[in-house]
Amino acid sequence: MGGLLGGSERKNLYQMADNAIGVEYHQLHHFLTPAPWSDSKVNELRLEVMNKCSQTRISRGFSLIIDNSGHRKSDNFTDGVDRQYIGEIGKTDNGIVVVTTHLYHGRKSLPLYVELYQHSNFLPNGKQDLLFKKKTELAIKLVDKALERKYQPGIILIDAGYGNNTSFLLKERV
Repeated sequence: MGGLLGGSERKNLYQMADNAIGVEYHQLHHFLTPAPWSDSKVNELRLEVMNKCSQTRISRGFSLIIDNSGHRKSDNFTDGVDRQYIGEIGKTDNGIVVVTTHLYHGRKSLPLYVELYQHSNFLPNGKQDLLFKKKTELAIKLVDKALERKYQPGIILIDAGYGNNTSFLLKERV
């Protein structure tokens, strides 16, 4: 986490290892590539630990924020990289997009879930591919995951792009 949250502008393996305490490049490379770990299990464990700490415990009435974030990428080797709208630069370029949920409660803002958006151009069968999910579908999945954990947001705030999607806005929640 220190490598990802460090102050450096670039988030490559070399820089992340340099930002993390007691981490060598080769250890980080092994952790991120061939090691058999599940990102969803790591995230669930992170949320459990977060809920045990009084400073990060998720209480009722927080704001659940849904957003998507695009980041420019120069390679085509990373899953999801394709020509698509990248918000951080305000135009279409080669990059990666993720849909995120995080909470805001008073003075704290904490990440909850992240889903990679696979642009249809990246998938063998395009929009007909079983792996293709619209950003709104990913957002609904992330909201449902938060509700399954019994989180009780007071309000859900959405990126403007979701505000024009009727199926997203009409999706019923328990």
